[in-house]
Amino acid sequence: MGNNASQLEKEIGYDQFPANEHYFGLVNFGNTCYCNSVLQALYFCRPFREKVLDYKAKSKRSGSSAGSGSNGSSGLGSGGGGGGNKETLLTCLADLFHSIATQKKKTGTIPPKKFITRLRKENEVFDNYMQQDAHEFLNYLLNTIADLLVAEKKAEAARQQQQQQLKEQSKGSESPPEAEIKTWVHDIFQGTLTNETRCLNCESLSSKDEDFLDLSVDVDQNTSITQCLRVFSNTETLSCEHKYYCENCCSKQEAQKRMRIKRLPMILALHLKRFKYTEAQNRHTKLSYRVVFPLELRIFNKTSNEETSDRLYDLVAVVIHCGSGPNRGHYISIVKSFGFWLLFDDDIVEKIDPANIEDFYGLTSDTQKTSESGYILFYQCRES
Repeated sequence: MGNNASQLEKEIGYDQFPANEHYFGLVNFGNTCYCNSVLQALYFCRPFREKVLDYKAKSKRSGSSAGSGSNGSSGLGSGGGGGGNKETLLTCLADLFHSIATQKKKTGTIPPKKFITRLRKENEVFDNYMQQDAHEFLNYLLNTIADLLVAEKKAEAARQQQQQQLKEQSKGSESPPEAEIKTWVHDIFQGTLTNETRCLNCESLSSKDEDFLDLSVDVDQNTSITQCLRVFSNTETLSCEHKYYCENCCSKQEAQKRMRIKRLPMILALHLKRFKYTEAQNRHTKLSYRVVFPLELRIFNKTSNEETSDRLYDLVAVVIHCGSGPNRGHYISIVKSFGFWLLFDDDIVEKIDPANIEDFYGLTSDTQKTSESGYILFYQCRES
């Protein structure tokens, strides 16, 4: 890896290489590119990386599992967590991020063996050597981390309450109702949608809020992300067998419904629905349509919420699917770091020209057989 590493440093330029930054490829453990590509994208979502490293710093785990030697192997074995603490997907992710961030070298390769081993133990979907869906993995990872953090907060709150009750010699007074616990995963990735339905008979409007950690949008040929988001919020008429039961009319009525964004997240993860199930073929086929994703994105289809009325987003990472179907092909990622772009293909890391990002928009026709197309886009809100 020595020659390859020095080559990347030459491409970036010794004088331009960011201080305290490291660019490390990840070893593929048999079709684990779906995992590697998502981990690289998340590592370069700076707010997420900082929180994971902060979690690592705060955890009182023994040095046996927290160490990180210059070759990247320490702390990445398949053993359990030290200090009596339970090993989780989050502790393994924190160990991996910490190992990358504390390398002596600027570039190189790391085997994320401990993380992959834990992932396969925790979820049988990933416990094989088949190609998996990168979006399913992202969703599982973020939800699992959020659940772990919520459980930790609840355990801490219970300990504090117990101590308080012991102090006051409480006579079993009722506990206050449990509030919804938010974590830093929610602070970074969670947005809110509003599902609005208007009865066309009585004109009453009902709305229901729905939280999301990533937003899935339909794709069309020769379109853009802005257009995909507009279509996402298009008004749909509910009629015939799809009529809406109106509480006001106490009967089924024709209605119009639409989905709008009520609150935007700090990092907007957009999933392009490129895999479509076709009954005729009894399988998922890939829509390799050309979908333009800009380096800057402004969201228009929002409710009139002043807090998020005018926010600009910068593209920071893209997970790209290469190939013809969900269970075949390959995943890579491109990320933005200190003003330039890098391509991560498992253990290979290269600097790329921003002009070449359009190569990942998708195909302009159906005659081409393979494509490298943007699949998950990570946009970070620009601070005003």
